[in-house]
Amino acid sequence: MADWRYWPDFEARTGPANMAIDQTLLELAGEEGLSVLRVYRWEPYTLSFGRNEPAARRYDRAAIAREGIPAVRRPTGGRAVWHARELTYAVCAPAGRFGTLPAAYHAIHAMLAEGVRTLGADATLAPDRGAAGLDAGACFASPAGGEVMVHGRKVVGSAQVRLGDGMLQHGSLLLDDDQSRVAALTLGQAPAGLELPLNRALPNPVTFEDAAAALATAARRAWPGQWQDLSAATRIIERAGAHLAKFSSDAWTWHR
Repeated sequence: MADWRYWPDFEARTGPANMAIDQTLLELAGEEGLSVLRVYRWEPYTLSFGRNEPAARRYDRAAIAREGIPAVRRPTGGRAVWHARELTYAVCAPAGRFGTLPAAYHAIHAMLAEGVRTLGADATLAPDRGAAGLDAGACFASPAGGEVMVHGRKVVGSAQVRLGDGMLQHGSLLLDDDQSRVAALTLGQAPAGLELPLNRALPNPVTFEDAAAALATAARRAWPGQWQDLSAATRIIERAGAHLAKFSSDAWTWHR
């Protein structure tokens, strides 16, 4: 049994602010054993790159600047994601709580799949064939082993990182928008997308708030313990300010 915090962070934040907060949660997970499920969104809509992704040679930086598209590089790995009408989740906890990286990946996606099923979609987990390489295109171009699928298409894309004794896994549950914006900004031939926004698979569309409630319920069932809503996150947000300059900088976003 463990203590958990649920943070329905319904205040729309910029890409750098969201990444600074997730970085802070990762640090606190390792330092203090803090365990949090955070759900959030992005304002304005933003393109994010994986920590090790060669964004400078893969995406059209001039077009991104010309169209005024915000871009940020995540602290986690993986590949590019267009964050628009979606729900982003973050799970931060001591790394030992979930075991190995693959075990954590599977446990978190099993929880997400259960949440998606309660919303009315027949969610399954992709066969375990390992993570796609960095040259496999955008995040939603192919599923990694264990990611959440509906009708054979990907509804959740995730990435994970570990720092000391802490772990962070975050990812996007697509609600209404696809990833065609990523393909349009890709230099050269972009792989075909395999994504399916959830509301295209449901007879009655769900809102961000509906999806957040479903994931919160699924997490409480999957990970028993003492759960409390995180209603005051002032300490976390203030500490995240120390990371804001990094995640706002072109030097970090376009360093490779």
